[in-house]
Amino acid sequence: MQKSKKSRAQLLHQYYKYTGFYAFIWANTKKALLPLGIIIGILLYINYKVMSINDMLLYVTQNYSDFSIFSLFFVSESILGLLPPDIFIAWTKGTESPLLYLSLLAVLSFLGGVISYYKGRTLLLVPKINDYLEGKMTKHIRNMQKWGGFLIAVGALLPLPFAIACLAAGMIKFPQRQFYIFASLRVFRFVIYGYAIYSALS
Repeated sequence: MQKSKKSRAQLLHQYYKYTGFYAFIWANTKKALLPLGIIIGILLYINYKVMSINDMLLYVTQNYSDFSIFSLFFVSESILGLLPPDIFIAWTKGTESPLLYLSLLAVLSFLGGVISYYKGRTLLLVPKINDYLEGKMTKHIRNMQKWGGFLIAVGALLPLPFAIACLAAGMIKFPQRQFYIFASLRVFRFVIYGYAIYSALS
């Protein structure tokens, strides 16, 4: 009796299962949830035990320009995501236009990923930097070669290093059009986390 052919979706599921994609997502999600929980816990503790988060955010907005805060965030998102975006999301709640500012953060984060992508493509032209990055990012490059766009999507949506995924995508010269499509999912992360953080601080 002839076996029925598996659909494309079934074949992809089988491939991602065998190559450890699901295990990778679960392991990294567990690692990322702890820092997120700690950040929210610290914010709640400060809010109820030390001083109102709203007062603290008001102080930041009154003493630092919006441009300087957005610039700091953009630089962080362009250089391997050095600062947690959740801190900046909490900051937007104390601004005059939280949703507008949250949208600007999402756009800047996406653009930071784009810069990381082109950085990966450009830096490969310098032999010494190419050798250094390939040595430091062997695991990320290998994962990107195996999982491609889905790894970019995971980095965009989950609390994982988005900039590193974009850098690895550039290093393997992942198709630009597909990169933009997967990377644009970054916006949804800010919608989801914005709702969670706004709710926790309300």
